[in-house]
Amino acid sequence: MTTYLILHGFQNHRPPGHWQHWLAGELRARGHEVRYPQLPDADAPVLDDWLAALAEHGKRPADGEFVVLAHSLSVLLWLRAGARRPDADRVLLVAPPSPQVTASIPEIAAFADGLDLAEAGVRARLVYGDGDPYCPEGADVHYGTPLGLDTDHVPAGEHLNPGSGYGEWASVLEWCEDPAVRVKGR
Repeated sequence: MTTYLILHGFQNHRPPGHWQHWLAGELRARGHEVRYPQLPDADAPVLDDWLAALAEHGKRPADGEFVVLAHSLSVLLWLRAGARRPDADRVLLVAPPSPQVTASIPEIAAFADGLDLAEAGVRARLVYGDGDPYCPEGADVHYGTPLGLDTDHVPAGEHLNPGSGYGEWASVLEWCEDPAVRVKGR
């Protein structure tokens, strides 16, 4: 059995129309353990509180593969966790906001403060879309290239959220079942 930890972003209250909510249901239906916690104070997140939640929910299971999927602000949470990052077999980082955009939003600026990508030590796959208002330059510029990440580009994907049409997202489910699958648009 595989255990999945799904981490949401800023102002996300795990709505049924979000691909993460859909994915959690699909994975559970296939018999997997799914951890999909509501992170504290999603509208005014405190980095230390989110790091504590990551530590609480990110405990590696005794058996099986452990996979993390982070969207938006939780990508920065994952990067900021450093040595406190859970031991995962696979990680999918989806649509992170740029450091500059994050720093410009007072409620989440602390997530960008002191972000040192040279020290991130991340082995993961990055998925990003064109036209993402939270990362206008493209996540490959800020994260993919500097971190040497394997990347999947989704043309016209924007922020890869319900507002850009990402409720059901079969490609992510396929990646969960087979890490060789390239993540693509709907």
